Amino acid sequence: MRRFTGPLAALSFLLLIAGCAGITEDPTKNWSPEKFFTEAKAKVADGDYETGIKYFETLEARYPYGRYTEQVHLEIAYAYYKYEEPALAIAATDRFIRLHPTHPNVDYAYYLKGLVNFHGEKGLVNWLLGSKDDLSDRDPKGALEAYNAFNEVVQRFPNSRYAEDSRQRMAYLFEAQAKYETLVARFYYERAAYVAAVNRAKYSLATYPRTPSTEDALGIMALSYKAMGMNDLLKDSLRILGKNFPDSRYLAEVGALTASR
Repeated sequence: MRRFTGPLAALSFLLLIAGCAGITEDPTKNWSPEKFFTEAKAKVADGDYETGIKYFETLEARYPYGRYTEQVHLEIAYAYYKYEEPALAIAATDRFIRLHPTHPNVDYAYYLKGLVNFHGEKGLVNWLLGSKDDLSDRDPKGALEAYNAFNEVVQRFPNSRYAEDSRQRMAYLFEAQAKYETLVARFYYERAAYVAAVNRAKYSLATYPRTPSTEDALGIMALSYKAMGMNDLLKDSLRILGKNFPDSRYLAEVGALTASR
């Protein structure tokens, strides 16, 4: 192998060093906090969430006690939310709430936490009310956490700009949860797990009263009591069902079962 000597070798060495320096040099090393914040916001606005998060986290690491410290925590949470990293987004909102409980934007932190959970599982409500094949194993924890986060906004910050939207999302989630519970009750009923069906329907009635799913819960209870031959409880459930939903299809369904036996 030929080896370079003299001036040519020195020139090659300098070029090598210059190349290595160009590769390893950090272009942000002289950035001010303002520069970091502005560039990070711009990256997030452009949809480059990965770079935006990197800039925000570098800003936080280099200037942990600067004027942007509190806001950066919230910006990171939002960037993770947009980047579809719900676990990291929720961790970031929880950290902001824990570290800055009296911050003027803490209402937004709760609202953002609600949004992250609301849009989790590729569309929370679609996931809750999807295929009935696996309903009994589905954990609606995200729906409850979304509801609780929105409720914090409504209860603690009634004049917040996010309060009305939070209230509407709570109502939507309330009805979706009630529908989910009755779907599970029906799931058990169709598999002859009548006690489980009754218990799930009772839970729905107690936890999510006065929703469109109330009729379904009462109807599934009546059908289950009929299947188990528990006539006194059947009469009670039919009485309540008939009083509140006189045109309910479940009245006819129970009647058809009675006529066929």
